[in-house]
Amino acid sequence: MHTHSEKRVLPHSAEQMFDLVADVEKYPEFLPWCAGLRIFKREGDVFFADLMIGYKVIREKFTSKVALTPTSRIDVEYLSGPLKHLHNRWDFHANDDGSCTVDFFIEFEFRSKFFEKLIGRVFDEIVHRMVGAFVDRADALYGSEQRLHRL
Repeated sequence: MHTHSEKRVLPHSAEQMFDLVADVEKYPEFLPWCAGLRIFKREGDVFFADLMIGYKVIREKFTSKVALTPTSRIDVEYLSGPLKHLHNRWDFHANDDGSCTVDFFIEFEFRSKFFEKLIGRVFDEIVHRMVGAFVDRADALYGSEQRLHRL
């Protein structure tokens, strides 16, 4: 099983970062390897989506249930696709100076030994780059003139 946890203090509000991460339909515009996304069902603060990941000749579809706790948390529950298991969580904590601390966690395991070996070697780099894409998107949308330190 692969796990990754990352915390970053960002010069954006918790609400801004929550809104950015919750706006999954925009992921293909900025998220590496995201070839497409479709929300097919909504139930209040919960929605169900298909995410298409593509890299070179590899294309895989993941179906997930996403639960939103407005401005503070996003939980992703894996439903179907090439994985055996996936759990993903984003927590957004408002700081007194107007910044926020974003706490990201993901754990997953592939069904296929081939994908397990392929991804296992570059897993941390992929996830770190993915989180970086969200930070870059936030800077582009909300400004980055007061870049704070990263934890």
